[in-house]
Parts: sequence; structure tokens; C-alpha cells
Amino acid sequence: MTDHVDRVLEQWGRQRPDLDVSPMAVLGRLTRLSRLVTAAQRRTFAAHGLDAASFDVLATLRRSEPPHRLTPAELMRSSMVTSGAVTQRLDRLEGRGLVRRLPSEADGRSVLVALTDEGRAVIDAALPDHLATEEQLLAALDGPERDALAGTLRRVLESLGDDLGA
Repeated sequence: MTDHVDRVLEQWGRQRPDLDVSPMAVLGRLTRLSRLVTAAQRRTFAAHGLDAASFDVLATLRRSEPPHRLTPAELMRSSMVTSGAVTQRLDRLEGRGLVRRLPSEADGRSVLVALTDEGRAVIDAALPDHLATEEQLLAALDGPERDALAGTLRRVLESLGDDLGA
């Protein structure tokens, strides 16, 4: 079975036989996979009135310990949302009544972001659909294959400095 990346590798092999294009076999497929995953997730999130960043903020709050409150800095560190996007996402989610900002009891100058009951209902409805989408995306792999791939990807990410301490 040949895929698009195999054809690209073959073409480069003919045009530039002096170069080792083997990294493209992995990274080209990761790039193509990323596009497919993003499109599938986008459809799932949209069915719940969310986008990827909003889902991530709500999911980060939901998986935190009750009462599901984090500072904006904790939210940024625990989610996959960049610092520049946090305020914008929070404004949007607060406007929809999915989160609210509360003054911190520990420090009156800071705020806590809290998941509202409506926000919890939205994320609780979206999460099973999100997991079903991910299950579909990985349907070609059995449990041990998924574990092996997850371990390999973790090792690559850690080698690039993407770890819990980063």
C-alpha cells in the first residue's frame, strides 16, 4: 500500500538521491495526520458550539479538582492555550456564561476562573463526542499499537523539551 508521503519520498529519491529524506516519512505523515485530526475535532467541537481552544479551556477547568477553579496562569500552564489566547478565550467563554471570573480569596489582586454549571454541562456533553471522534481516528490501531505509538511520541516530545516541567 502506497500513500502520498511514499510518492513524495520516491520523487525526492529520484531528484535528490544524495539526500536522506527519511525524516519526511515520519514528519510528513504527522503533518497530514494533524490536518485530519484537527478537521475531525473541529467538526465535533462545532456540534457543541465550541472551538478547539474553548474546549481546551473548559476541559482544563473540568479536570481540575472541584470547585473547578484556576488562576489564568494555572489555566495557561495546564491547557494547550497560549498566554495571548487565554484572555480572549476567557472573555468569550464568560460572555457565553460558561466561565466566570472571581476575585481570589488568597490575593485580592488576582482572579480565579471558575467553571459555571452551564460550562460544566457543555463540557460534559462534548467530552464523550470528542472521545468518540478520537476513537474513530485511531480505529486502525489496537491497544498495544496505540500504547507503542503514544510512548514513541512522548519520547520525541520530551527530547524537544515538551515535558511537564516546561
